[in-house]
Amino acid sequence: MTHLPAPHPGLADSPVYLDYNATTPVDPRVAAAMLPHLTRFFGNPSSGHPYGARPRTALAQARAQVAALIGARPEGIVFTASGSEADLLALRGAVLASGNRRPHLVTQATEHPAVLASCRALERLHGARVTVLPVDGEGLVDPGALSDALGPDTVLVSVMAANNETGALQPIPELAARTHAHGALFHCDAAQAAGKIPLDVIGLGVDLLTVVGHKMYAPKGIAALWVRDGVRLEPVVYGGGQERGLRSGTENTALAVALGAAAQLAADELSDGAPSRIRALRDELHAHLADALPGRVHLNGPDLRRLPNTLNVGIDGTRGHEVLRAAPGIAAATGSACHSGTHTPSPVLTAMGQDPDRALGALRLTLGRWSTAQDVATAARVLVRAVPAVAGSRR
Repeated sequence: MTHLPAPHPGLADSPVYLDYNATTPVDPRVAAAMLPHLTRFFGNPSSGHPYGARPRTALAQARAQVAALIGARPEGIVFTASGSEADLLALRGAVLASGNRRPHLVTQATEHPAVLASCRALERLHGARVTVLPVDGEGLVDPGALSDALGPDTVLVSVMAANNETGALQPIPELAARTHAHGALFHCDAAQAAGKIPLDVIGLGVDLLTVVGHKMYAPKGIAALWVRDGVRLEPVVYGGGQERGLRSGTENTALAVALGAAAQLAADELSDGAPSRIRALRDELHAHLADALPGRVHLNGPDLRRLPNTLNVGIDGTRGHEVLRAAPGIAAATGSACHSGTHTPSPVLTAMGQDPDRALGALRLTLGRWSTAQDVATAARVLVRAVPAVAGSRR
């Protein structure tokens, strides 16, 4: 039986929050765990005197908690300041450590910009070749296409576990196995997946995996890269040798403790059945919308093979940003970007082959730890009321 946490103070008397894939509220239990390391236990973990002992122990515990969430050993966890930095360490680190004069990387079209931009930088600055694989109409990579792209100079393949817009879950074990058959490393950005679904680095078969704190109820500014034993990476920050020499700089013990506490809470929730509760709420929201707007609501992405908290839908005759503007009672997102007042379709939905009109109609509604049945009913009611006015204005 799933046990709901106490109400979150930041969500009281506010719009219904349906943007958990963008960021999550910091769990008060996480804040409480990190607070002593912002005040009383301020020492440098590398110090040999008593002031360093408590931070050093706390850092080790946090490393073990993060490792346990993903089925890893603690010594493989490298703390970073963000998921983007962890992705950079994985990609740049593998390319520069390979010694290959013309390294080849493979990624896919709906990957997070942190990976895509890092690939382009490696292409521009280090002579790398980059292959970007297409995805199908559900946003999934064809393992056969990956096999065709791999070659003798392939150093690394990077494919995310779950898409941040549609929740699509990639076939990571098969992709990793095909990558290893060609002698290359496999990196998986699990920022959206960690804490929402069970993850096991051994079962996935990956060499490098990114976990991000603010996607799982820890503060912004903390993340981690798991590095399989034996994988060589060029450091992303040089200096005193902290974090296995891969990310030097005095450790931020408080934020590491926060990530560890968040990982422990996530592991507890996974074993307590929380994904099933969230999935039921997500499907209830979808059903409310589909029943109230028959024939007009279309799911973007896979029906089954997606995160339990993610609902990406389009509503015929509307634009996502217009619907949200007319529905101030909820806080959600679209996949479109606005440049000087002009909205452009989501690159993710565009890569999936959707035409611009449908892509611009997308709403990303993502639930989380504090989502309730009342939230779902309220959100559905507010969205349905917003649609007639928006649709009418487009005639």
